Amino acid sequence: MARSPFTLAAAVTAALPGAEGVGARSLSAEGDGRFDSAVATLADGRELAIRVGDDDETARELAAEALALRALTAGARAMLPFQVPEYVGETRLTEGRALVSSLLPGFQIEAHHVPRGRGAAASMGASIAAVHALPASVVRSAGLTARSAEEVRDEIRRLVDRAAATGRVPARLTVRWREAVEDDDLWRFESAVTLGGAKATSFLFDDDPERGPAVIGMLDWHGLALGDPAVDLAWLSSAPDAAGDVHAAYAEASDRAPDPALAVRARMLAELEFARWLVHGDTMRRTDIVDDAAALLGALADGLRENDLSVIAARGEGVDSALDALDRVPQTAATGISTAMETDAYNPDDLLPEDPATANDDRIGDATEDLSDVAETWRADSAPDASTAEPVDASATGSESSAPDPVARAERASASRSDAATAEPEHDPADEAQRAARAALHRWTNSASE
Repeated sequence: MARSPFTLAAAVTAALPGAEGVGARSLSAEGDGRFDSAVATLADGRELAIRVGDDDETARELAAEALALRALTAGARAMLPFQVPEYVGETRLTEGRALVSSLLPGFQIEAHHVPRGRGAAASMGASIAAVHALPASVVRSAGLTARSAEEVRDEIRRLVDRAAATGRVPARLTVRWREAVEDDDLWRFESAVTLGGAKATSFLFDDDPERGPAVIGMLDWHGLALGDPAVDLAWLSSAPDAAGDVHAAYAEASDRAPDPALAVRARMLAELEFARWLVHGDTMRRTDIVDDAAALLGALADGLRENDLSVIAARGEGVDSALDALDRVPQTAATGISTAMETDAYNPDDLLPEDPATANDDRIGDATEDLSDVAETWRADSAPDASTAEPVDASATGSESSAPDPVARAERASASRSDAATAEPEHDPADEAQRAARAALHRWTNSASE
């Protein structure tokens, strides 16, 4: 049940005794409906974000984020070249768990809109490297999950076997993944502190007149762990234009030993999110999820031009995916956790013009979503909800537990974009800042392509 921003803002005083609220507004978000959220303005000028989860899964996610934010001590934060939300407090709101944290500024860029070259891509790579450079004690001292390379490998081996046992994974993919799991060269990596699955929308940007969009903040800390650094680069499967520059910037900024198989494992982890979705549906006995995952796996298998990940790694080539075979279809519908609960999100279609060549993608193209977003949905053990391209008020979305058909999600996203193109913008106090952010990215992208 959606709560009003004023109801949510009033709860801030329970998490922060003595706080005096003077204003409240909704958070603009991708709107997956999993949280009620709002921004509370305090008398001292601070703006705080409050999120409320009403079910076990969202409550566990908020609890994990609270633990992670507290694990990031002042010393750890000083090592990062960007802002991280500050933990403020927790409370209960009726039957829901509420987390209050500081509100971060910045705009977001969807994966398929991240431009190549210096600017956003380079800043993202350097930011991921900074997270991975944090000392392992940040995770260990907080009692968070820590996995060695062999433990990561064993977990993936079990996932592949479990997915194959459903009988819905194309044999080509099963062979591909099993051979990769048994290839020792792919698993010689040093565990690092990771977000546990960064997404393009985990990054918050500001416009730098000289260098272009630069990362000034990061979200999605609920998966903080010690494990395979490739997990935070898997989202690049949906950012084909920027992937090479992000990897290059990451390698340049990293002080870790070179990992030749990093990009290969990242793409493999992205592919395996469809397998995770399949296993989730099978475990929940949800035939709609199983059929959805099977269709995505079929599209992936049809798009592969190489069966053997290790062969591709040895030749130094990229790893083919369904996204490549489908003309790098833009993301028309995204699933998973909204990352905009601590910042105002911006419509990605306002950031860059739509490519006419991809305006009429087919059903498989619409269904093939951002692989890393499927990962977030599976980790939350909840069905995906519609994520429209136009920002919506999280307080108005409501909470949904069923997983709509991916084509329906895509159709709603397209309809939302169409409506947004003809609607007159509302004027609120944040309008000027939003337009400036969108214009900054648009200007930078145009100048970079000249």
